[in-house]
Amino acid sequence: MGNAPHGFRYEQTGDDVVIYHHGRRATTLRGNAAAKFLASAGAGDEQLLMARATGNYKHGNERRSKRR
Repeated sequence: MGNAPHGFRYEQTGDDVVIYHHGRRATTLRGNAAAKFLASAGAGDEQLLMARATGNYKHGNERRSKRR
């Protein structure tokens, strides 16, 4: 994957998870969303997981055209 997400980090504050992108707060996950995130965080690509959680993922220009 050539353009892998980067620049994300997260902090757990109580039951919430705060996700930062390049030092700025991008989103806060609460309740079930925070629990699911924390359960998945250690199992795979955390950068991709945080990109998906913030909505900073797949803006439409990543798809290839079917027409040639």
